Amino acid sequence: MSWNPLTLLLGDASSDQVVPPKGRSTWLTGFASGAMAFIAVFALTLSLAVGRLADYWTLDLARTATVQIVAEEGEMAAQTQAALQVLRTSPGVVSAEVLNPEAQLALLKPWLGSNLSVATLPLPQLIEVRLGPDGPDVESLKLRLAAEAPGASFDDQNYWRTPILEAAERLKLMVAISLALTLLVTMIIVVISAQNALTANQSIIRTLRLLGARDSYIARAFVRRVTLRATIGALVGMVLAMLVVFSFPATSSETGLLVGLSLQGADWVYPLLVPLLVAISTFFTSRIAARYHLHTEA
Repeated sequence: MSWNPLTLLLGDASSDQVVPPKGRSTWLTGFASGAMAFIAVFALTLSLAVGRLADYWTLDLARTATVQIVAEEGEMAAQTQAALQVLRTSPGVVSAEVLNPEAQLALLKPWLGSNLSVATLPLPQLIEVRLGPDGPDVESLKLRLAAEAPGASFDDQNYWRTPILEAAERLKLMVAISLALTLLVTMIIVVISAQNALTANQSIIRTLRLLGARDSYIARAFVRRVTLRATIGALVGMVLAMLVVFSFPATSSETGLLVGLSLQGADWVYPLLVPLLVAISTFFTSRIAARYHLHTEA
């Protein structure tokens, strides 16, 4: 067969008359492509948002650490000062500040409520540590703390960072699988739609053959019509999905995942690839289906 992209885009008035412009396959192809594009845009948005938020959270955790001091009441102040001296003189540590009891209670409020008193809880002393880009030598720092402040323990937040990274990677994998399944379902629907259109117009195909039309001419008309239906449906689905995403609240450093579910900057380019991918996959899938059907019905 001879395939010309310009003919596919601009159309061929004579070949367009081969395929009736209405029918069940028209609605099936357009609606399915629009629905799949809508889902694909949301999957892409989720993947990009999860990756962005995971990077933000892990970067923030990578630059912070906590020193916890558990000691007798008479030794707490001395060990706190000793730990501060060790931290502030260690390379890779930007700052070290003691958290007051009110700040520590604020950290516990989401889990234990607001009706708390410092006197009723045996709170350890916490020191908030800000780390530089390269960070300190953790093992050396722990040894110094053990020598100068035996009751101090250093937590570099790796316990929290690892699950976040693993969850983000698994969610990205699930999104990739969802996109692949969405494309597969679209291709299956396109094949069914093309087969139904060809079968429904079998009498027209026989007449065209009697008039001397080649299978390439007949197939080109069906492929172009199916591809345009799918592409228009995908464009509509993409636009609707982008309008919904655009309506989400803006992201801020204090908001969570649901508010951060949006596109930023160059991310808005990725949804534009969805209709293009639908058009390409539909073109080749419908072409294969048309060639197979015409060959078997010859």
